[in-house]
Amino acid sequence: MNSRQHSKVAELYTRVWIPDPEEVWKPAEIIKDYKEGDPILHLRLEDESTLEYPVGPKDNPLPFLRNPDILVGENDLTALSYLHEPAVLHNLKVRFLESNHIYTYCGIVLVAINPYEQLQIYGEEVINAYNGQNMGDMDPHIFAVAEEAYKQMARDEKNQSIIVSGESGAGKTVSAKYAMRYFATVGGSANDTNVEEKVLASSPIMEAIGNAKTTRNDNSSRFGKYIQIGFDKRYHIIGANMRTYLLEKSRVVFQAEDERNYHIFYQLCASGSLTEFKDLALASAEGFTYTSMGENIFIDGVNDAEDLVKMREALSLLGIKESHQMSIFKIIASILHLGNVNIVAERDGESCHISKDDLHLHHFCQLLGVELEQMEHWLCHRKLVTTAETYVKNMSRAQATNARDALAKHIYAFLFDWIVEQINKALYTSTKQHSFIGVLDIYGFETFEINSFEQFCINYANEKLQQQFNSHVFKLEQEEYMKEQIPWTLIDFYDNQPCIDLIEAKLGILDLLDEECKVPKGTDQNWAQKLYSKHLSREHFEKPRMSNISFIVVHFADKVEYQCEGFLEKNRDTVYDEQINILKASKFQLVADLFQDGKDVSAPAVLSGKTSRINVRPAKPMPKSHNREHRKTVGHQFRNSLHLLMETLNATTPHYVRCIKPNDEKQAFVFDSKRAVQQLRACGVLETIRISAAGYPSRWTYMDFFSRYRVLMKRKDLSIGDKKQICKNLLESLVKDPDKFQFGKTKIFFRAGQVAYLEKLRADKFRFACIKIQKTVRGWLQRTCYRKIRKSAITLQRYGRGYLARRYAEYLRFTKAALVCQKQCRMVRVRRAYLTIRQAVITIQAYTRGMYTRRLYQEFLLHHKATIIQRTVRGWLERKKLCRARDAAIVIQCAYRRVLAKRQLKQLKIEARSAEHFKKLNVGMENKIVQLQRKMDEQSKDYKTQNEQLVVANTSLGTEVGKLQKELDVLRSHQGNNNQLTSLQEEIERLRVELDEAHTQAKRLKEEHSSEKLGLEQRVEELERENSLLKEEKEEMNQRILQFSKSSEGQKGSVPQKELRLQTELNEERLRYQNLLKEFSRLEQRYDNLQEEVSFVKFHPGHRRVPSNQSSLGSDSNYPSISLSEVGDTEDTIQQVEDMGMENAAMDLSVFMKLQKRVRELEQERKKLQTNLEKMEELSSHKVIGTVGAEISPPITPLLILPLFSILQRQELESENKKLKNDLNELRKALAEQASDSTSSNEMHDSYNLLLSQLKAANEELDIRKEEVLMLKSQIVSSTKPTENFNLIVKCPNSKIPVDKEESLQAYQDFSEMQDWGYVNEDGELGLAYRGLKQVARLLEAQLQSQSRKYQDELEALHTQIEVLKEDLEKKQEMLNHFSSLPPDALVEFSVQQEITRLTNENLDLKEIVEKLEKNEKKLKKQLKIYYKKVQELEVGQAAALQASRSRPELTRQVTVQRKEKDFEGMLEYYKEDESLLVMTLITDMKPQAVSATVPCLPAYILFMCIRHSDYINDDQKVHSLLTSTINAIKKVLKKHNSDFEMTSFWLANTSRLLHCLKQYSGDEAFMTQNTPKQNEHCLKNFDLAEYRQVLSDLSIQIYQQLIKIAEGILQPMIVSAMLESGSLAGVKPMGYRNRSSSMDCESGGPGGYTLEALIRQLGDFFGIMRDHGLDPEIGQQVIRQLFYSINAVTLNNLLLRKDVCSWSTGMQLRYNVSQMEEWLRGRNLQQSGAVATIEPLIQAAQLLQVKKKTSQDVEAICSMCTSLTTQQIVKILNLYTPLNEFEERVTVSFIRDIQNHLQDRVENNQLLVDTKHTYPVLFPYTPSALSLESLHIPASLNLHFLTRV
Repeated sequence: MNSRQHSKVAELYTRVWIPDPEEVWKPAEIIKDYKEGDPILHLRLEDESTLEYPVGPKDNPLPFLRNPDILVGENDLTALSYLHEPAVLHNLKVRFLESNHIYTYCGIVLVAINPYEQLQIYGEEVINAYNGQNMGDMDPHIFAVAEEAYKQMARDEKNQSIIVSGESGAGKTVSAKYAMRYFATVGGSANDTNVEEKVLASSPIMEAIGNAKTTRNDNSSRFGKYIQIGFDKRYHIIGANMRTYLLEKSRVVFQAEDERNYHIFYQLCASGSLTEFKDLALASAEGFTYTSMGENIFIDGVNDAEDLVKMREALSLLGIKESHQMSIFKIIASILHLGNVNIVAERDGESCHISKDDLHLHHFCQLLGVELEQMEHWLCHRKLVTTAETYVKNMSRAQATNARDALAKHIYAFLFDWIVEQINKALYTSTKQHSFIGVLDIYGFETFEINSFEQFCINYANEKLQQQFNSHVFKLEQEEYMKEQIPWTLIDFYDNQPCIDLIEAKLGILDLLDEECKVPKGTDQNWAQKLYSKHLSREHFEKPRMSNISFIVVHFADKVEYQCEGFLEKNRDTVYDEQINILKASKFQLVADLFQDGKDVSAPAVLSGKTSRINVRPAKPMPKSHNREHRKTVGHQFRNSLHLLMETLNATTPHYVRCIKPNDEKQAFVFDSKRAVQQLRACGVLETIRISAAGYPSRWTYMDFFSRYRVLMKRKDLSIGDKKQICKNLLESLVKDPDKFQFGKTKIFFRAGQVAYLEKLRADKFRFACIKIQKTVRGWLQRTCYRKIRKSAITLQRYGRGYLARRYAEYLRFTKAALVCQKQCRMVRVRRAYLTIRQAVITIQAYTRGMYTRRLYQEFLLHHKATIIQRTVRGWLERKKLCRARDAAIVIQCAYRRVLAKRQLKQLKIEARSAEHFKKLNVGMENKIVQLQRKMDEQSKDYKTQNEQLVVANTSLGTEVGKLQKELDVLRSHQGNNNQLTSLQEEIERLRVELDEAHTQAKRLKEEHSSEKLGLEQRVEELERENSLLKEEKEEMNQRILQFSKSSEGQKGSVPQKELRLQTELNEERLRYQNLLKEFSRLEQRYDNLQEEVSFVKFHPGHRRVPSNQSSLGSDSNYPSISLSEVGDTEDTIQQVEDMGMENAAMDLSVFMKLQKRVRELEQERKKLQTNLEKMEELSSHKVIGTVGAEISPPITPLLILPLFSILQRQELESENKKLKNDLNELRKALAEQASDSTSSNEMHDSYNLLLSQLKAANEELDIRKEEVLMLKSQIVSSTKPTENFNLIVKCPNSKIPVDKEESLQAYQDFSEMQDWGYVNEDGELGLAYRGLKQVARLLEAQLQSQSRKYQDELEALHTQIEVLKEDLEKKQEMLNHFSSLPPDALVEFSVQQEITRLTNENLDLKEIVEKLEKNEKKLKKQLKIYYKKVQELEVGQAAALQASRSRPELTRQVTVQRKEKDFEGMLEYYKEDESLLVMTLITDMKPQAVSATVPCLPAYILFMCIRHSDYINDDQKVHSLLTSTINAIKKVLKKHNSDFEMTSFWLANTSRLLHCLKQYSGDEAFMTQNTPKQNEHCLKNFDLAEYRQVLSDLSIQIYQQLIKIAEGILQPMIVSAMLESGSLAGVKPMGYRNRSSSMDCESGGPGGYTLEALIRQLGDFFGIMRDHGLDPEIGQQVIRQLFYSINAVTLNNLLLRKDVCSWSTGMQLRYNVSQMEEWLRGRNLQQSGAVATIEPLIQAAQLLQVKKKTSQDVEAICSMCTSLTTQQIVKILNLYTPLNEFEERVTVSFIRDIQNHLQDRVENNQLLVDTKHTYPVLFPYTPSALSLESLHIPASLNLHFLTRV
């Protein structure tokens, strides 16, 4: 504690601790302010006396500060704000004496105080309560440490160790035993080996042979042991091993006063009268020297004879044979007899002898099977071996006695090691060990008045363990800081390595001791002198002032003085070889084996890297014989075993248990502060406190800190959403020194004292709040009194002032009346004068203003007239000038244009004589004629093929009719059987109907073929006419071309150059066109994508136009095209159809999708050609046609021939393409019809081949059309190119369209150069061409307009949608602006309103949808009922037909084809071989969902109906087989689904229902009282199934128990969180204090998060499942009662084991939770189930937490209220009760004592925790069914077609 804190000690806390010689520390209170430097501190003690406490910087430092009362009684010492020795001691004392809590955490250490009383806190229910819990969630307990070790082993895959240490009598052995019991219970073996029982069975054996009574403990372990419990991969115990350390052999031959030898000796003596022990010749323990030295052979409350029985049972459980047990008892008895052997000294004093009549020596030799004479001789003599000779030397009586005692110790030590070895063998397993947990029960630090070799070894071992403990604590502290990312400095902690080096280093104490033992004449005095000379200069070694044969070692706990006498002898452990050799020659095999040389096990065990476990052996090795020089000393052996132990501990994760002995008198719950402080210092607890206090001892999670100190925060601080940041801001504002705290990732770390400072601030805040509340209440009272007085005074004043006011008002009324009269008179007089003057003034103003206005109007009128004259004159002049200029310009233009036109006309006449163009046109016409002829031939072939098929079909049908007629005649000739005749007549009628249908079909096909033939003939005629016309046109064109070519031969000189130039331009144009085509394809794909997006965004009811049907619909245009990119797709498609086969092709839509894609590409090409045509049309509109002049008309006529011919050819190609497309659509329809038709395969193949041939023909036609289109396109390009150069404008008389004259002349000139044409305009051909061109133009314009209108509509729709989206966006923007401008409160309200509006709209929409669905559901239900009736009728008919068709010899009754419903007797018949199928269908493979919509327990009814039929036919084997199979199948299903609540509930309902059916229809009158007469008729007739009813009843009980187990397993993890930790009650704040927070805390923020709603929902699910499955309500109520009991037990046990939940707020929350569960019971009519009575202890516990606990009246109220709680439970809750703040007082000890006194006469079980395994007995009340078996319907979905209704 620094000076700054102490300078403000009076300001912070006035309570301190001062040293006291008796109590060690006693409390005091500062009564006067202390300033730094004051020599005196004024204190007041608890007895109100004052004390002047001197203080100084060196001699007497400032006293320690006391913790606030809220922290006193903490279950973790590191949670104290001030960490020092007095605080630790006081906290332990308060918990031990006031709360009777013997366990307390100190960081990672569990401090256990021996209560010297049996406490009911170690039962199996406590183990279950701690199982699976975190270490800090429950109260400190040895089970919590064991659970933490078990959990870390499973989580970290690392071995664990529990180190239990303490003084003798502190309770080490008991703690280790309970830890092993926990592991045995939690990690029980997976098989039936009962390894955990064997592990526990080792405890009574080791206690018997290794424990003894001492002055400090009645059951003190006189050896150390390390028990290693092995686990497999599933963490079940598979074996164990034990290692022992330093058995106290000297106790065998010597005991101090009031002590005993090992328990086994007294147990044998107490059982010596037993028959099997007669040969041992045992008497009372008082008659043996080795058992009577302590003069007290009994222990209060211990029965030695009963303990021996337990030990023998344990030996048998471990597999030790009875013969070996008797050998063990003989050896132990022989030791007792050896101690009574009387050695008589001779007169010379140098020798001795034993009487030959010594009875005990006889017994000794007899029990061990050795020679009497040899043993008698060598007990008094010894053999000396030198290099020269060997001789025998007499021993004195003292030497012989020592040799005898050494032999007794040696025999017992070897027997001890042998028993340990046998235990290890029994616990050994061959299964591979995955991990282990070791439990170390070792002696604590010891210091007595006389300390010898044993105490030295014990303290040496504790030095090693303390070093390991310090390093581990420091390591954990460092890891905690690193994990939380806290900067830390090196903490100085005590390192006892120098002391360890003093003992075990080279030339250390043990090394010098071993050297002295090797010296022949070595003595204890010589060894002491060597120690002085070597180590006197060391810090940890001292020499006593008054002794030369002792030394002092400064251990970590205390200074210990050791007497050197006996060190050498105990270290040598000398026993003579002659005596051992006699024992080796024993006639008993066990004794001989005990001392064989091969028994040397001194080699240290090592860690096995493969199996990760340690081969544990007894640490005390057996000496080798005959080689004394190489025999290891006891010190050396102990050092090796200790090193091995440290290696084991360092390879594991340690857990520490420090046992404290509260007093030396072994009094229950008496605390000796001096002894406790001494042990705390010795066991390292205070060192842990010091290390923790050096850093940041107090650690709070952010949530705990926020919950506790929320009162110190301001409202603006809580507006931050991050609670972590809120805590940081609060601390930085409260604690100015940043070194006093650190912020970790999950916790806040505080220096010592800071939590106390925060508690003071919190208390001040509460105190200020209380004062403010008091001030406010007192102010309110005073204001209320003041208001009453003020009201009275105001009433009096009101009446007085009213009287005066009325008098004054009367005066004012008279005065006002006089003034009104005066005012009116004066007003009338003055108003009359004013009106006269006003009228005169207005008249003068009117005349003057009129005169001025008239003058102004005259001036404005004159100015306006002048302006009009000027404007008219100027306009006339400008128009005249413009007309003169325009006339001159027109004259000039006309003259110039005339000249240009004449030149262009002359050039066109020259070019018009070319006729090359007409030659190219003829090529396309010839190809077209050939293709049309081919198509006509193919169609005629198709027609012939169809006619042939029709003839074949008619022939086959006629043959079939003939056959049927013959069969009819044959059948008529055989009219023997009326039934056959009827069926044949029906068959004939059916065939006639089919024949008529076939004739109708044939007639229809003929009509179709005739109509198609007529159409084809008409088409052929049209094509022939067109062909003839085309031929005539071709001949005329050829003639004209020839004539034109003759006239143009003179102009061919420049043709090649022009052709080359045109070809180049054509290639360039083609390249540009292809690029444009690519861009167009890309844009079109983009347009399609946009259309798809629009179709998804905007919903259109009805059919939605997608790109696929758009292309197909758009393909009906008159201008089709052929794809340039996928020409070969059709051939590939045809090949694909052939590869796939006819049926697959008919069903596969991908073929037609490709064709559809092809059509879409044709449509795209059509659009491109249409664009080119529009360009041509635009050019043609500029051509000159008509009467312009004689020189203009002839040249223009050949110019229009090319586009006209191209248009005609395109029209023809487009019409053909349209027909091909129609053929393609017909192919699709035909394939689709063939796919759905179910005709014969031959007809399908014929149709398929026909369709395939048509498809190939269409493909060829498309290829030809492709070539024509290519040719047409080239001609269009070549004809379009020359027309682009026209610039001359002419006018046509019939049209006002301007034409560029120069462009026309240039086109005419180019055309005349390329073509040789002559009389084109003869016979009016030019006029016809012009009219055709206009028609084409109109048609294209109409289609273009329709297309543009469609696109315009789509564009408008898109614009409309965009506008709607814009409006929506604007609304949302306005809403967002409005939303952002609102204040926080209004913002929340506005957002809530918006959300409510949205949800309301959604709910309305959903409601409409639900209504529609309900209507549909009703319709479907009606249809389902109709279908259901039809299905029933059909099933009846099928079952009857099936039964009629079956003929099996096993049937014992006559079955008709169909039975009426009234004949059904409620039985189901099945065949014996179908039994397995029946069981599999109804039980093994049955799913509860499959019969959820049917009658509950349907499988049980079906099984019973099958049993009824077996009883009806009197087949006992069938009944027995079916019932046995049913029971076995149910067991298998339940075993398979042992964690499925639904399946278990389903079969519990069905099993109980089957049991009720067997009772209801058994025929017993007791079960027939509620039956209907029809049900009584259905009773069993032949068999009594009472035995099977008992079997089913037992099975139902087993299923019920499994159901309870499953439900409890599901509820178990939810109960504590839901009942104790979830804050479901509004207004109740969470707990104000936190759980244990230490370095062992995990990062998890709290419990799992189950709420009470989740628990109640789970209970509702359970209840709903049971109800839906038809489980009897009485059984469901029993299930709910059992589950409520489990909830009560788990909740109450956790409440009794957790201090943090025993508070007033928890009681309020608990009472609310219980009321919610009661409400749930009432809502389901379960009040009578008894579930409320099971949670009555929980209700009383909640009330106990809420009631007052101060006066004697409160004592009586509690005693009368808590009738369901035991006394221990009431006292435990009161002890655990924790106030949440300083204004709530703790429950006093006197109050608890009064409670105990009032309840001492109550008769109850002495049990603290509720038994969680208790199960109420289940009752299955008889519940008959009202269902009639004959009305039961079996759904077809169960596939029970093999059952026949009887």
